[in-house]
Amino acid sequence: MVVYDDNAYYAFPRIEQQRTALLRSTDMVQQVDYGTGAESQRSGTPIATLRRVADIARTHLESPKIAQLLFRLVNYLGSTLQKPLTIVELGTSLGITTAYLASPAQANIVQTYEGAQEVLDVAKHVWRELGLTNIEPVIGNINDTLPAHCPKHVDLAYVDANHTYEATLRYFNQLLPAVGEKSIVVVDDIHHSQEMERAWRAIQAEPQVTSTVDCYHAGLVFFNPHYIRKHFRIRI
Repeated sequence: MVVYDDNAYYAFPRIEQQRTALLRSTDMVQQVDYGTGAESQRSGTPIATLRRVADIARTHLESPKIAQLLFRLVNYLGSTLQKPLTIVELGTSLGITTAYLASPAQANIVQTYEGAQEVLDVAKHVWRELGLTNIEPVIGNINDTLPAHCPKHVDLAYVDANHTYEATLRYFNQLLPAVGEKSIVVVDDIHHSQEMERAWRAIQAEPQVTSTVDCYHAGLVFFNPHYIRKHFRIRI
């Protein structure tokens, strides 16, 4: 089973070396908050703050457990569909999860959305170090860039951006026209807050959704009409 596969794939050690380098970095970058932070929500405008790369890495990077699950999901879809995949990531951050999404096959395309140019520049350095050339970054506020750039078809989407009820549902609904019956959408931090739990329940109730898997730290959403409509809970 993909979720419980504990094989150490070839790409994992090299990506984790990059994570370690980020956690040790003393570089400073400008991070942009488009609405999740308290100050940004009060003012209604993006707030830019200067932060250490190491601090961003410690608080914003996805855990190896979930990032490696994403790698396995991409690997599974590629072997099942037997075609290059189109993958969308909402929330690039420092590019570690992007690297996991892009590593299974260079024929796949990963379109990743980030709001802060200096943060994206660090991510691009990570990808160069890993030799990944199948990543297409989109810079700007995802509220504006996703409607403008979302591919017509998406095989796998990873939603890890603005962790609010309204934004999570908006991103999910914007992705819906692009998903097919074999597509998978992964929503991060579904139990992060009451807002995110409410968003997760709303996603489960969406008529196009046939089944979901609650992995606690993330939720997997399926659209295959041949699946029995059921919502599972597991721990990984």
